[in-house]
Amino acid sequence: MNFRDLNIKIFADGANLNEMLEVYKVGIVKGFTTNPSLMKKAGIDDYKKFAKNVLEEIKDLPVSFEVFSDDFETMEREADVLSELGENVYVKIPIMNTKGESSIPLIKKLSEKGYHLNVTAIFTLDQVKDVVTSLNPEVKSIVSVFAGRIADAGTNPMKLMMTSSKLCKANKGVELLWASCRELYNIVEADECGCEIITVTNDILKKLPTMGKDLYEYSLETVRSFYKDASSLGFSIL
Repeated sequence: MNFRDLNIKIFADGANLNEMLEVYKVGIVKGFTTNPSLMKKAGIDDYKKFAKNVLEEIKDLPVSFEVFSDDFETMEREADVLSELGENVYVKIPIMNTKGESSIPLIKKLSEKGYHLNVTAIFTLDQVKDVVTSLNPEVKSIVSVFAGRIADAGTNPMKLMMTSSKLCKANKGVELLWASCRELYNIVEADECGCEIITVTNDILKKLPTMGKDLYEYSLETVRSFYKDASSLGFSIL
């Protein structure tokens, strides 16, 4: 199976502008997502400048930028600023703040303003239900369920994602996103679950050419690789 045979859209997950533009020019990805952790890793020191630089280069694909604050009043003001940066901007709103207080009232308010939202850090079906019923069906938005982290907790995310897909399809404006991709096969799993989008980091994007590869040939390549490395080390067992 080739990744081009799948229905799912691949979004690149990262905050390195050069890497974003590299995959953008290749034409594989259909959108981009960022988050505070990725920005910290990339050494971003001016959020608005970074966002504007991205949007100067990427005008025709959705790009998600996340609010930073922890109180809902400030989140709303940040969302106002981010939404004004471009028509292709999706404002990322966490499902709750650090106190465990629900973001649903804010999500509903921002969606009614007509903002494209990407509601993030979702882990449960109850959260999915609350978000789907709060989003304006006339405005395109994304529900990001962290399937990879759910799997990290020792829980198979497939059933949850399948049910989430059915819930999301009840709102014509909503797309379901498989977040925190851990391996290439997650793309196939997300497609099978009915997700519209999966976020993929650059290290996994580089593995896309291996999808659909003949496994016998892959086995032979692996043996040859081991042999080449062993020969270069000059090891001797006998």
